[in-house]
Amino acid sequence: MKKSITLAVLALTALLTGCATPSYDYTAFRESKPRSILVLPPVNESLDVSASYSFLTQVSHPLAESGYYVFPVAVVEETFRENGLTDPQEIHSLPLDKLNDVFDADSILYINITQYGTSYQLIASDTRVTAEASLVDSRTGQLLWKGAATASSTEQSNNSGGGLVGMLVVALVDQIINTTVDRSYQIAGLTSFRLLSSNVHNGILPGPRARNQQLQ
Repeated sequence: MKKSITLAVLALTALLTGCATPSYDYTAFRESKPRSILVLPPVNESLDVSASYSFLTQVSHPLAESGYYVFPVAVVEETFRENGLTDPQEIHSLPLDKLNDVFDADSILYINITQYGTSYQLIASDTRVTAEASLVDSRTGQLLWKGAATASSTEQSNNSGGGLVGMLVVALVDQIINTTVDRSYQIAGLTSFRLLSSNVHNGILPGPRARNQQLQ
């Protein structure tokens, strides 16, 4: 009996271990030790034309909280504009040496937005923002870290109570809220934190200005 219990425990442990998300390999990140980050305007793959700028305005806070100097995104965007560069896809393809000549950052953050906005259904609506990011060493082009994150307005909603009428009322209220406030902008803020905070699993490492800097 004891042997059977032991085998069952071992099997359950192996199953849980196999399902766990493996830790990211931070070897290159630790060797590079970036202190500053240049955030390029995000490439927008969604249907919402405001997604890139909306997300860009919210990336500085989690990165600064993680202990990095972040080049002011408004100044960076204006610098590109003055040089005739307004398309994020074109900016992402710029050679590293040109970016270094202008900004001289330790690392460069590339962001792709794959989902942004609200989808409406008969009895529900979902505002969802999904983004991917890659951090590279500005001198060598070495990939230091990459990650992805999603946030949705339905994460804490509960439309099961009240039957069909209750679900229709909730959906109507959600649609009214989505048309009067920028729900996507709020959800983008949560996605940005999940993507770029050092306080999440497999997130960016704490920088040199982090309060509890231990990993660099």
